[in-house]
Amino acid sequence: NNWGDLRLQVWVLQALAQQAAGKCEPAVQTIGKALAQAASGGLLRLFVDEGPPMAALLREVVKGDAASPFAQQVLAAFGETAVSPRQITTHLPDPLSERELEVLKLLATTLTGPEIARELMISLNTMRTHTKNIYSKLGANSRSTAVRRAAELNLL
Repeated sequence: NNWGDLRLQVWVLQALAQQAAGKCEPAVQTIGKALAQAASGGLLRLFVDEGPPMAALLREVVKGDAASPFAQQVLAAFGETAVSPRQITTHLPDPLSERELEVLKLLATTLTGPEIARELMISLNTMRTHTKNIYSKLGANSRSTAVRRAAELNLL
């Protein structure tokens, strides 16, 4: 379901943010939740598309005694299927700009529009313009549809 997919995306981004902030243990716990939920659907790309930071985090996960076979499977997939979101973006008829990709990643979180604008240090109107452009380029008419479509295109 869409909420489950969105929750997975939020956990992945949250774990990467925790890792970037030097909070390794919370990052491992958060990504562990995401891996447990994603395993039933075999959602490798959700993790692989995050690139080297995710690979580093997964190496920490598989060091643990309770490392899931799925975590090992995702880590093994990095060498075979890692694709940059920028490479995929170029296949859209009208590719997303770097800033639109930043807005899109935050649209996949629980942040509100004003919170996204503050996070990116842009005005609310600018954030809305980026969002409108994202919707147009992805053929979406809502935030959830845009996030789902972006996930299908491996942009998240």
